Amino acid sequence: MNPATAMVAEIVGGIAAFDDLERAHIDTTLAWLASTDDVFRRAKPAVPPRHLVSYVVLVDPDAGAVFLGRHLLAGLWLPTGGHPDPGEHPLAAARREAGEELGIDAEFDVVGTDPLFLTVTTTIGAHAGHEDVSLWYVIRGDRTREYTLDPREFSAGRWWDIDRFAVPESDPHFARFLAKLDSALRGTTAQG
Repeated sequence: MNPATAMVAEIVGGIAAFDDLERAHIDTTLAWLASTDDVFRRAKPAVPPRHLVSYVVLVDPDAGAVFLGRHLLAGLWLPTGGHPDPGEHPLAAARREAGEELGIDAEFDVVGTDPLFLTVTTTIGAHAGHEDVSLWYVIRGDRTREYTLDPREFSAGRWWDIDRFAVPESDPHFARFLAKLDSALRGTTAQG
């Protein structure tokens, strides 16, 4: 295993699974990382057909809200984020993506600098069919502040209440992410 893949495996191994599906995704990801060093996207949209993503979820923990953008290619309300460059640390990618897509310096003080959540998802939309292995990082936002998303990637952006989130047109794992986030914010333990 090359050093970049080993670094990702260490990050993934440090994520505490919230539920059985996340445990399965972590196990699948660790097996994938043990089987290949080709884990970073090298060519758009899907080379290799399974690759890493660093989601960057903008959260206002005081207001109990998350900021999502209407992604042009996926046609879904999604967090910001993107693909780490080959060899790039996923946290560095999260910082870079926050700057590129939100125009901010990311503050990782809501739940820390480690990803809160991990998912393996088959993509939909304009570039459907490949798998994203997504590390979900959480950054601090302010619901009273205006955020301008990169218009090359998003058509709109808006805040959503965590406790009333019911958007069918989002990442299929977003409701589970919110449950884990709520648990982390309340300081409760993970589910079995």
